[in-house]
Amino acid sequence: MPPARAAFYAATVAALAFSARAALVGPPPLRVAALVAAVYFSMLMVGVLVLRLRVFVDAVIAGPPGSRGVVLTFDDGPDPKSTPRVLEVLAAAGVTATFFVIGRKAEQHPEIVREMVARGHQVALHSYAHDRLFAMRGPAAWRRDLDKGLRVLESITGQRASLFRPPIGHTNPHVAGVMHALGLTVVGWTVGARDGVRGSPRAVTDRVLKYAKNGSIVLMHDASERGDFEPAAVAALRDIVAGLAARGLPVVSLADWLQPLREGGAATGAPSVTTNRAPPA
Repeated sequence: MPPARAAFYAATVAALAFSARAALVGPPPLRVAALVAAVYFSMLMVGVLVLRLRVFVDAVIAGPPGSRGVVLTFDDGPDPKSTPRVLEVLAAAGVTATFFVIGRKAEQHPEIVREMVARGHQVALHSYAHDRLFAMRGPAAWRRDLDKGLRVLESITGQRASLFRPPIGHTNPHVAGVMHALGLTVVGWTVGARDGVRGSPRAVTDRVLKYAKNGSIVLMHDASERGDFEPAAVAALRDIVAGLAARGLPVVSLADWLQPLREGGAATGAPSVTTNRAPPA
């Protein structure tokens, strides 16, 4: 069990015990009650916001122990202008990546999704609508959205997606149940390029090359969420791939890592994961 999840469970038990004592013995001082509530709420929100802690759901956030190379992943596409540029750079370098696509965008540009598959890339789901408040929705809303997104991708590629990355990386306490019901594996990241907001290609290149190491999953964007700007990683990608190679870090396929991770977690029926030291994404 991830340490952060164990800590949250312990805090939940302590909060319930605190509430039971207050009901049986009498209310504690307001200051104490407010402190307990604030600490518990803070732990809850950290679990929601920070996927790599795996508080609410198991997630693949790095390669298996001893893995070599780096996995490249892209979010928020497809986009008719920027995604083809990413595909061309990857093709020129002879490497593949995993694209976490938004279902509604895939509906609008199915030819780009088919091109991803034709070039050997893995297509995964990044939700249908990319609702920024997705973590605030209940399990029925998650199920409806993901069902729709999965059907869209299957209609385009002929295959059912098995990987999912939550919008903005946010989760909540019911995510694990929905993932189990839909047969999805959650994929996080080790290194975030921070190109989902406006930034310079140089800054993105420097950040990825500084923190990537063997076993890292790198998060970049082949499109902006709303299509209103081109993510800096699009222009930086050629230098990133070349820089990784110069450091002896080949780009490898996420699919090659998943089976060893699943075998490592066979006892629990969930992917075993490892963590690499990296800055918050």
